[in-house]
Amino acid sequence: MSRRLTLRPLRIAVLTGVAAGALLVPASAAFASDPTPTPGATDATPADKEALEKKRAEDARTLKEAEARKAREAQKLGKDYPRGGVDAGEAPAQDDNTGTLIGSATGALLLAGAGTYVLRRRTAARREG
Repeated sequence: MSRRLTLRPLRIAVLTGVAAGALLVPASAAFASDPTPTPGATDATPADKEALEKKRAEDARTLKEAEARKAREAQKLGKDYPRGGVDAGEAPAQDDNTGTLIGSATGALLLAGAGTYVLRRRTAARREG
């Protein structure tokens, strides 16, 4: 038996493993992110934090005023109905990435099954002639 024939199944197994890894890495990266941020090298000083809070408060106040103005204009025109989506009572969507993980796992299983099928077919063809 030549060296080439003994390394072929190993080579196919390695390539199948690499392909399966390529399918699973994006899904595992989606779950590997840490939701808590780490402190950076350029943390804000107390003065910066105070200025940021003042700006946020001012922005919130102007936003409330704009919403109140829009609501008054809508009532004048008789448009007092919800605009759809969450305003109409629909629940907001939650994305937990389970579909990505299930899809990647299914792809890996299909790829492994196809690789096994090809290997068994080649082995049977060698035995038969």
